[in-house]
Amino acid sequence: MGTLDPAIRTAHDAFESTAKLVPKNKCLGHRPWNPATRTFGEYVWEDYETIAKRRKDFGAGLVHLHEEAGITGKGHGVGLWCTNRPEWQITDLACMSQGLFTVSLYDTLGPNTTEYIINHSGLNCVVTSLMHVPILLKLKPRCPSLKMIISLDPMDEGDLPQQSKGDILKHFADDLGVQLYYIRDVEKLGQKHPRPFNPPSLSDIVTINYTSGTTGDPKGVVLTHANAIAATSSAMIYMKPTGESDVICSFLPLAHIYQRVCEHVALWSGAAIGYFHGNMNELIQDLKLLRPTTFGAVPRLYNRIGTSIKAATLEAEKPTRRWLSQHVVNTKLANINDPRPGKATQKHAIWDSLWSKRVAAQVGLDRTQTMVSGSAPLDPSLHQFLRIAFATNVVQGYGLTETYAMTLCQMEGDFSVGNCGSIAPGCELCLRDVPDMEYLTTDKPQPRGELLVRGPTVFREYWRNPEGTKKTMTEDGWFATGDICTVDSLGRFAIIDRVKNVLKLAQGEYVSPEKLENVFLANCGWLASAYVHGDSDKSSLVGLFGIEPQGFAVFASKVLGRKIVPTDVAALREVCKDERVRVQATKELAKVGKKNKFNKYEFCRVLYLFVDPFTIENELLTPT
Repeated sequence: MGTLDPAIRTAHDAFESTAKLVPKNKCLGHRPWNPATRTFGEYVWEDYETIAKRRKDFGAGLVHLHEEAGITGKGHGVGLWCTNRPEWQITDLACMSQGLFTVSLYDTLGPNTTEYIINHSGLNCVVTSLMHVPILLKLKPRCPSLKMIISLDPMDEGDLPQQSKGDILKHFADDLGVQLYYIRDVEKLGQKHPRPFNPPSLSDIVTINYTSGTTGDPKGVVLTHANAIAATSSAMIYMKPTGESDVICSFLPLAHIYQRVCEHVALWSGAAIGYFHGNMNELIQDLKLLRPTTFGAVPRLYNRIGTSIKAATLEAEKPTRRWLSQHVVNTKLANINDPRPGKATQKHAIWDSLWSKRVAAQVGLDRTQTMVSGSAPLDPSLHQFLRIAFATNVVQGYGLTETYAMTLCQMEGDFSVGNCGSIAPGCELCLRDVPDMEYLTTDKPQPRGELLVRGPTVFREYWRNPEGTKKTMTEDGWFATGDICTVDSLGRFAIIDRVKNVLKLAQGEYVSPEKLENVFLANCGWLASAYVHGDSDKSSLVGLFGIEPQGFAVFASKVLGRKIVPTDVAALREVCKDERVRVQATKELAKVGKKNKFNKYEFCRVLYLFVDPFTIENELLTPT
């Protein structure tokens, strides 16, 4: 399945048709900052008609600036670097309208990777928030292709003439040969120099989405409009948008493909997108104002929500509330786990209105019809608790950047846990043997193997990386995901392992523990062995380290202010347990991480020290 509507072939087509069909529907909204009260206000909305106009003007202005810089034609990229906000979507839509594509930059990749992406994708223009403008100017000497920066924020609001931030930044930009603009001025330029749409074709690029990478530079995943529409069509089947009253909250990074496909669905169906105000710790405020009808999140957030609900209900101080909540949860869990065919349900005729509705309202999700979890496994017990607490459809899905986030998803009415559901429309899936890991498609009771994907959602190539593309694609068009799966008799897939030694944390980032271990051992002479570990339901790494007695004795002596003898094994074991030593060791590893430009999620937050953690005797070390 390539599209739900034969008339809609590209993401540009989808938005254009919606803007014509429901021009007065709410489209993009945000909460403006009030400097007087130092608070964020109520949501302010722009309708589809207004966004369509801004998109058209900005697209025309972008092309005009590129032509002035000697860059002509369609099919080149525009960098996009900011948190989720209406202007992110306006920029993306503007680029589509003129046959351009966006390349996302994001903070977690670090400045070196930002520089790499700009150069690797050959960006001439980056559209960004004001806070990133100085960073881009600093990178300019090492990014020769960068010719213009467009700020999404005003650069002279409330400042004295010749003393504004914009004047200062433009002075530095001029010295570096970079043109600096404000988005509203580029829109006005588009009004002054209007031009017709130069719409993309099915095979044109919609984005190059750079993955965070593991052991090397990030890979640029080339995604086309055909991929976007196929994935959006598939997602709409699960999310079941209804139109004018639909609202979603945008808070997951738009630099990742998961949030992007959620917003494609909203814009095709005429729904409203409300952007969070930027503070994840205060997300509930935004949700209570928006009351979204569809909610897509990651396990890390669902864990927080589940914990807060349990604290207010099952663990409430008032005995009556605690007892009632325990009774409701037990009753509803019995219903949802009913083994009789067709009898299992997350709903209850009495408790949904008296308990679940109130629980959902406390976190702003009382109108939500579908909740989706992706990027990492959702704890099975939490999954069932969310289903009964919200009395709604809570599904788990699976996808990758390379498949435009759509590969697997649970069906409504499937109350199983621990799996990602069945094959999404438009995808073909198969398993292949991984004999060196003893995963075979002939395994009983269920086949196991590496998951391969084929179909219209699968990416075109890795940008300027034919070797990487060839390595991950088979000759007959299958994409090798690197994930080990098992599939049950109902066609539901569960992810059980990785082909490569790579960890995936709760926030969806991949980490190569072997790379980190090698860096730590190379930089800390008092360490002899290292094992870094992370779980997909945790956001931080832990480490188990074996000490090198001579170097560690010197290190520990400095920390404790007394001499540690390297030959005294018993003393070394006691010192390894000393909290002061562990704290200082954690700080030393953090210094190594900063020196080697680790991403934030690659830092080892907790560690344990041992004299001999890995031996043949304890079966943690092989003879070879």
